[in-house]
Amino acid sequence: MKRSFLIFLLILISSLLSYSLTFAQVQTRLRILEASNAGTGVDSSLRDMRDQFESLFSFSSYRLLKEETVTLYPRQPVSLPVHPGRSMELTLLGVRRNVADVKVKIKREQTDILDTQVRLTPGKTVSIGGPKHGQGVIIINLSANF
Repeated sequence: MKRSFLIFLLILISSLLSYSLTFAQVQTRLRILEASNAGTGVDSSLRDMRDQFESLFSFSSYRLLKEETVTLYPRQPVSLPVHPGRSMELTLLGVRRNVADVKVKIKREQTDILDTQVRLTPGKTVSIGGPKHGQGVIIINLSANF
């Protein structure tokens, strides 16, 4: 009797976990910006990140190039262009408590040039350095709401 109850309980727990993972979704905000030392100032649309820029980077100017919001579903890759000849693929690996594990691939002409995993938490931003652009570099910022 105890054994059948334990088996039933394990089946119930595993089905609840798979059910919650199936319906997990994470709204992810992607910002692509140019950081350089040509000029000064932060684009007004990036003012919420000013403190982060000052503490992480040594550039004097930041300009938003592109902003996009996508909804990620478990194990369903989403591909986005991020720079001429480069694309980013985001795949939600799982969500637990207030953490979303996301696989990030950056490709240049179908070749992976970055393949990593990040943990996104609401209210926090993950920054990834990118290629040269104009007089500066591309920085890719990822943040999530869930």
